[in-house]
Amino acid sequence: MIRVLVVDDHPVTRWGVEHLLSRHADIEVVGSVASLAEVPSGPRAVPADVVVLDLYLGVPEPALAAVATLAATHRVLVVSASASRQDVLAALRSGADGYLTKDTDDAEFLAAVRTVAGGGFCLSTSVADVLETHLDAPGAPEPELSAREAEALGWIARGFTHAQTAHRMGISASTVDSYVERIRRKLGLGNKAELTAKAIELRLTGPEDAG
Repeated sequence: MIRVLVVDDHPVTRWGVEHLLSRHADIEVVGSVASLAEVPSGPRAVPADVVVLDLYLGVPEPALAAVATLAATHRVLVVSASASRQDVLAALRSGADGYLTKDTDDAEFLAAVRTVAGGGFCLSTSVADVLETHLDAPGAPEPELSAREAEALGWIARGFTHAQTAHRMGISASTVDSYVERIRRKLGLGNKAELTAKAIELRLTGPEDAG
């Protein structure tokens, strides 16, 4: 059972998310609140596996500190009306495990909740499109990275798993694991969110998917 806490200042959005998730037997909405002040305090006070968090919550500045705090003990899926590159990067650097825009359809949203709950990472199609607009003239890899390491990092930035990246690169998943471990050591990175943020900063992208 995937336990989900919804944090969004819009009542209609909260209702819609609750209604969608509650229709599925493998998901339980354990709470739905309008502000961070209503989120229980303490590292394990939130009885959820995934926190679905609106990035702005009706205030001018993004709730990046909340993302960082919640991400220390929970999987965090940011859902926002903003698809700006700045907001996406800031949320990922703060530890978000996924970023969706509010135009995401039901199927993509459900898939994202399950992916994040399972330890994966995801970006909505609209966010990926925005990032590709900025990535379509790729910059040179950092000197420390080999061409294959940079390619693997680019695929991971688009939300592909290690197995999917291996398939596209024509190598084994264990080789991708080795690439990622070397990248982490070379660039001083930790989780997948940090890897993704770094890849976007470096303007790295994998080759176009041929299908």
